[in-house]
Amino acid sequence: MLYLVIIKNNNDMVKQTAVEWFVKELFKKIDYIQVDPKLIEQAKAMEKEQIVEARQDGVDAVFKGYSISNEEYYNETYGGQDERNN
Repeated sequence: MLYLVIIKNNNDMVKQTAVEWFVKELFKKIDYIQVDPKLIEQAKAMEKEQIVEARQDGVDAVFKGYSISNEEYYNETYGGQDERNN
């Protein structure tokens, strides 16, 4: 059985990652789909790693005095990939 976990931040506001949102919406729109829960957990783990690394990159940038735009950071980190390039 697949459970959707929604994590609360310090302000008790509900936050959802993109993967969590996608899984929730997928199961709302499709009556029956067989998905290996391990794939969903792997996607969540990958997304978590990206979020943690992005935060650390931001902290490192502050201490090094390095500043780039969010768009530049995304393009440098992920090669500017978007839904059209996949």
